Amino acid sequence: MSLNTNQLLSPQEEMSRESGAKSPFRMAINRFLHNRMAIGSVIVLFIIVLLSLCAPLLTHWNPTTQDLMNVSQPPSAKHLLGTDNNGADLLSRDLYGGRIDLLIGFVDMIIVMGISVLLGGLAGYYGGWVDAVIMRVCDFMFNFPFILLIIVLESIINTTSVWLLVGVIGITGWPGPTRIIRSLFLSLRDAEFILAARIAGTGTWRIIVRHMLPASLGPIVVNATLQMAGLIGAEAALAVIGFGVKSTTPSWGNVLNSSMDYFTLSTEPWAWIPPALLITLTILCINFIGDGLRDAFDPTFEK
Repeated sequence: MSLNTNQLLSPQEEMSRESGAKSPFRMAINRFLHNRMAIGSVIVLFIIVLLSLCAPLLTHWNPTTQDLMNVSQPPSAKHLLGTDNNGADLLSRDLYGGRIDLLIGFVDMIIVMGISVLLGGLAGYYGGWVDAVIMRVCDFMFNFPFILLIIVLESIINTTSVWLLVGVIGITGWPGPTRIIRSLFLSLRDAEFILAARIAGTGTWRIIVRHMLPASLGPIVVNATLQMAGLIGAEAALAVIGFGVKSTTPSWGNVLNSSMDYFTLSTEPWAWIPPALLITLTILCINFIGDGLRDAFDPTFEK
């Protein structure tokens, strides 16, 4: 029995053959570069990341140093954004705080999507008892009290470190993306190019990595960006309610937490507007980048 080699091609590879020398990745990059909103978001996000990384060059204040003789000071030549209720320089805490939020968002995104692609891919490809077991674990994790776990671990360890928070979010945040990736693989499992690859004797992992993952890349990338945006928001929310990293650790959520009183909110906008604006801009930029990547990697995209 002879097989037409075109049957073994995924949709992305068929597009590449039809378009000549351009690879699917290069075509996706070209489409992304023509998305003005996505490119603008990349630039703004790059500036935010650069400000966080270059914080020591932009301010000489240590974000953890407290000056109880100069608490809640307004902006001045000495402290450009004033000081918080502990006397710490607000500008330095805003700049250094981006490091913590972006670190938690990026590392947890890698952990969550790595687990999701592995488990969701196996569940969608094999089905049967493998799918049933993985989905029952997902059902259990959906009902797992995330905040309760944070409280219990904080009580046992007597502290909340950055890496503890990263670990807890990472091991509890994968069920949603896993279900999405499972549904993608289920829809691809009986596609003609997958069936042709099986008939040709292609191994399971090669089919998953060479054919199914590239065909699912767009939704996976979009989900990854949404996850990162959501995780940054989750860290800020946990810090505001007092369950984030230690209050002395500079993060945007902790800066907001120190401003959550009526007097500060009503009379000291310089204390809470900058971190709130940074969180909002970061999440919006990541979401717009995700939308741009979705359009870029979508094989049915039309100009």
